[in-house]
Amino acid sequence: MAISIEDIKKLRAMTGAGLADVKKALTEAEGDFDKAKELLRERGLAIAAKRSDRETSNGCVLVKAVDGFAATLALKCETDFVANGADFIALTQSILDAAIAAKAKDLDAVKEIVLADGQKAQDAVTQRSGITGEKMELDGYLVLEGDNIEVYNHMGKNTLCTMVQLNKPAAEIGHKLAMQVAAMKPVALDKDSVEQAIIDEEYKTAVEKTKLEQVEKYVESVLKKAGINPNLVDSEDHIESNIKKGWLTEEQAKEARELKEKAAAEKAANLPAQMIENIAKGRVQKFLKENCLVDQEFQFGDGDKATVSQWLAAQDKELKIVAFKRFTLAAE
Repeated sequence: MAISIEDIKKLRAMTGAGLADVKKALTEAEGDFDKAKELLRERGLAIAAKRSDRETSNGCVLVKAVDGFAATLALKCETDFVANGADFIALTQSILDAAIAAKAKDLDAVKEIVLADGQKAQDAVTQRSGITGEKMELDGYLVLEGDNIEVYNHMGKNTLCTMVQLNKPAAEIGHKLAMQVAAMKPVALDKDSVEQAIIDEEYKTAVEKTKLEQVEKYVESVLKKAGINPNLVDSEDHIESNIKKGWLTEEQAKEARELKEKAAAEKAANLPAQMIENIAKGRVQKFLKENCLVDQEFQFGDGDKATVSQWLAAQDKELKIVAFKRFTLAAE
């Protein structure tokens, strides 16, 4: 049967699919809109399945707060071209709006939400994937509940969003704190909020780094005493390269290798345990100061070196940060 251009436009507006795909679906469905929509959905599923192993490193991140409920949501895709498209951003916004309205608590609940066009959120994403030919997935759904929540979309670029909740109304202060969270990427509100597993891992890393540094310093001192420039023999690649350049002889290279091996083994066997522990603990404290929100240096003050907690107290001694959330598509 003949398919009118009006019907094609109507189904295209309903589904967002391409003109050729819409015409083909309507022709196969003999003008039945519901059947044509189902055909388009099934083809979207097939295309999405073919692309299931692709990486989604781009996308759109949006944030919104309404009546004591705030959420950020990411819809991820493969390319920035698709991510910046008006239809893609509109789909992300429609899903976030529906999630906020339903007060969805987790991503599984978001995927099951029915949108204004009657589709479930996950089905709408799958359909859009079929239209664009790119893998897409919902991700990064974070929630804050309660009063006094400020939200921030970093530079309006839809790639990094934050939420900050205070214990009392203070919109301007909350906005600056949301900017702080975006800029300084804290891992926790304060030291007590940091998971012990994170602290343990940081301490373990600090111990190994400290041991390595102590060994390297000792090896350098031994090389210098032997009249060998440590920078010329700091790696096997450098040794080989410097021999070719004539900056080292084969004999000097051999001597350097032997000295390095002997000195490293000697120092590693005699590292002062208490010193290593003290340095490692200091590094953990530095990590906490740099990564706990209230202890970070506040970036949006008047030029002083106040921490976030100090700056907050200067604004209002009763004002406290209750919680924060942050999501970004960038690799950090």
